Amino acid sequence: MLGTEKCSFTGIAKTSGNRMNSSLNIWTFQVVYTMPQSTQSQDEFKLEDLKKLEPILKNILTYNKEFPFDVQPVPLRKILAPGEEEHLEFEEDDEEGGAGAGSPDSFPARVPGANEGTLLPRLPSEPGMTLLTINIEKIGLKDAGQCIDPYITVSVKDLNGIDLTPVQDTPVALRKEDTYVHFNVDIEIQKHVEKLTKGAAIFFEFKHYKPKKRFTSTKCFAFMEMDEIKPGAIVIELYKKPTDFKRKKLQLLTKKPLYLHLHQTLHKE
Repeated sequence: MLGTEKCSFTGIAKTSGNRMNSSLNIWTFQVVYTMPQSTQSQDEFKLEDLKKLEPILKNILTYNKEFPFDVQPVPLRKILAPGEEEHLEFEEDDEEGGAGAGSPDSFPARVPGANEGTLLPRLPSEPGMTLLTINIEKIGLKDAGQCIDPYITVSVKDLNGIDLTPVQDTPVALRKEDTYVHFNVDIEIQKHVEKLTKGAAIFFEFKHYKPKKRFTSTKCFAFMEMDEIKPGAIVIELYKKPTDFKRKKLQLLTKKPLYLHLHQTLHKE
């Protein structure tokens, strides 16, 4: 045997109009449902039971951030486009003394695939003009074996620290042994030597990855000025971070005989 039962819901809606003439509309709708009639009370489906479903129906499409559980994002290495610099924080100095003034020493990790570096090919030759190739052989560091994914960023700056050529990153170092990180990679300077402005310098920033802080940090830097551009081998001193492109507050990284080892080749038509 089937029976029917009605329940009514009443609401009030305000019609549009000005403040004095606004009116209220009252609306009513009914829900009619049919349910079986049973002599056993435990089988009855009462109106109160139906009303219990109301909050469930209202929230059935609502997103609950706690279901099934709150997912935390997986930490990833921060990204750095080649040459882009963003200050994150200063790591503690690895050698005695403080740091000088200059560029930030902390950078997000490089873009995926940057282990191959961002080196550029040699420029076309021009009559009477000189091109410079610098081979980065190795760098001496007391904790060379602890450096993770080490590479060197090479840039050419004027006296005000402005880039004169595109910035280049070497690939990650070939190997580490004792107190040296070996690179053996050629850098083609992207400007003829004769076109470099007076007071310009070539900078070499040694960087490595810090897994606990999840960013790439500059450990030290070196630079070579124009009067040092000569064919053959050269060793240059290492300075404390942050990189001081204006060369005004330089502090040696260490008193130990540890240097950046380079070899220069000049090409002239």
